[in-house]
Amino acid sequence: MRRFDKRVALGIALIGLICLLWLGATGGLIWSTLDDAGRTILKNTLGERIMLLLLMWAVSLIAVGSALRFLVSYFMTAPARLAEEAQVLLGTDVKRQLVPTGSIENRRLADLFNQLVQQREALRDEMDTRVQEAARNTEQEKNRLAALMSELTKSVVVCNLDGRILLYNNRARMQFRALSQAPGVAGGGELIGLGRSVYGVFDRKLVMHALENIQHRLQRGASAPSAQFITTTQTGQLLRAQMAPVRSVQTAANEPVQMTGFVLMLDNITREFEAQSRQDHILHTLTERSRAALGNMQAALEVLEYPDLEPDMHERLLAVLREETEGLGTRLRELKSSALDSTVLRWPLEDMLGADLVAAAIRRIEALGGLSVVATEIDDSLWLKVESFSLLQALSYLAERLRQECVINTVQLRLSMGTGRAQLDLCWTPSAAKSTDKVVPGWEHDPMRSGGEDTSLTIQDVVERHGGAFWFEREAETGTVFFRFLLPLAAPQEQLETSSVVRNESRPEYYDFDLFQASAQSRSLEDSKLSELSFTVFDTETTGLDPANGDEIIQIAAVRIVNGKLLRHENFDQLVDPKRNIPAITIPIHGITPEMVRGQPTIDKVLPAFHQFAQDTVLVAHNAAFDMRCLQVKEKVTGMVFDHPVMDTLLLSAVVHPNQESHRLEAITERFNINILGRHTALGDAMATAEVFMRLIPLLAEMGIHTLGQAREAAQKTYYARLKY
Repeated sequence: MRRFDKRVALGIALIGLICLLWLGATGGLIWSTLDDAGRTILKNTLGERIMLLLLMWAVSLIAVGSALRFLVSYFMTAPARLAEEAQVLLGTDVKRQLVPTGSIENRRLADLFNQLVQQREALRDEMDTRVQEAARNTEQEKNRLAALMSELTKSVVVCNLDGRILLYNNRARMQFRALSQAPGVAGGGELIGLGRSVYGVFDRKLVMHALENIQHRLQRGASAPSAQFITTTQTGQLLRAQMAPVRSVQTAANEPVQMTGFVLMLDNITREFEAQSRQDHILHTLTERSRAALGNMQAALEVLEYPDLEPDMHERLLAVLREETEGLGTRLRELKSSALDSTVLRWPLEDMLGADLVAAAIRRIEALGGLSVVATEIDDSLWLKVESFSLLQALSYLAERLRQECVINTVQLRLSMGTGRAQLDLCWTPSAAKSTDKVVPGWEHDPMRSGGEDTSLTIQDVVERHGGAFWFEREAETGTVFFRFLLPLAAPQEQLETSSVVRNESRPEYYDFDLFQASAQSRSLEDSKLSELSFTVFDTETTGLDPANGDEIIQIAAVRIVNGKLLRHENFDQLVDPKRNIPAITIPIHGITPEMVRGQPTIDKVLPAFHQFAQDTVLVAHNAAFDMRCLQVKEKVTGMVFDHPVMDTLLLSAVVHPNQESHRLEAITERFNINILGRHTALGDAMATAEVFMRLIPLLAEMGIHTLGQAREAAQKTYYARLKY
């Protein structure tokens, strides 16, 4: 849609009025010089042709309008566009050459701008090189800390004093995913993210109480104050949190230590607590039932001592003794099983890719000498929960003993999926010189010895640590014999489903130390600076362009901007089952087929999760009127009202660049030199819109538009604000 230039209309009207006045004045002069006869002749001559004169006047205005439009475009619009494009180069880091248009003078100006830009880029490159050299050490320290946090196997979350998250590691992200009430939709992204409040998970009063205790101990001069508390989440999970302070940097020896934030180290103790509760229940039941059983047995024994006891009574009492004895035995076995489960639960097992465990076992066995190891039938997708050191000791012990006592020089390792557990097999082909079946049984109870090292552990101990099983077996068809370990499975490590459209960086953006300075809690959003607000930039794909008359959302995606940083890994991307057909004509545009959305969550499941993801942020979209209309028509179905403040990059582009011919997303991204990955996918468009929005913010600031309220007011004055859906 091209905006009509009011200046052309104003110029035509002005020229037409002047011509009309000039014609009237000329006619008046002629009229004043004529006598009555002449005036009568003139009146008779022109009176019937006055409409022809007016028509010629109108035709002349059309010619004047065309010429005027060309002149405005040539001498006025082209310099204005040049100024806007120069403003882009001045206010952003965009690197591109301006295209000369318009008059010769304007073209020369464009060439001069391009030369100046080249000089500026050369100077900027030189400055960047020097700054990078100066900041390299600082960045290395920062990356080391981020790497340490990212790779920790313990969940770590760092917050400022407002409870806003400024750092978290991957372990914490996975743990919060488990705490999410909509794990398949929001994926925990509504609970954890840079700038989000930790009070979405924890009770504010509980955290504040722990903070007060730490601050009190800091004031008393404690060197390492900390606090610990246990809390429940909305999903019923039990979390144990250890809190430690983040202190300010002291610039003077006598300067008091200030607390600028806090670190939370989290453990999910739900399973541990449940296991302990079950064991307590079994102990209590055993105690109560044993007391009654012992009473019955004591009474039966006393009666059995009577010499004149009837044979029938004697037999019944013996039956009582047998029944109570059997019951005691059963309860003791239950207690032993529970104690074993508790032991397994407390034993530290780690998640490990099965293929890695097999590779480590091959290296360890071959290092012993005299044996070659072959890996066959390895399921690369299996993740195990193992204590790898003792398990590798067990495999090495078995392999070495096979070589010594069964006279073999080759073994195989297999890893496959069993019934609910993984099967790890140590296989070999029996030697003709030594019988295997009579030698091998019973090895699981012997203390292990491998590579000249003795240990008190047995194979059975290792198996019990894993809560697994172990046996010796022969395959009838091939004659191959093997030891089989049944091992617990671990959840596969998380894979980023959206990796095809997000930037491939070495480490996700899980930290933003600048948030230590943020204290936006008490500020009004309208008066808040755009550079300090948190935004959810989103886009929807639909079955059509008429949401009010039945077109449905089939995909919704969003990314977050916090503290001026685009958090590519904190995204929301969800297909939606529209429960209606997808027009075939739209499929080539968005690439979403009916098969892709079949079985996906419906809109009443997705929008509540998206609402949580976008909480406490400003919504941003390109042509937001359409996307917001899609959300609004679903308010009755979902009960979700999106009353967030909304920003529209289409309107903001019109504010910043009023003379550009197009404000479509493709045109703006080309202007800002932004590459769109996945155009017309919801996540791809949301990413591109976020990039555009971040470049518009400094350009708005140059126009004196700094706050959310100022930006919304300026946007509503643009021509495109009239768009309705």
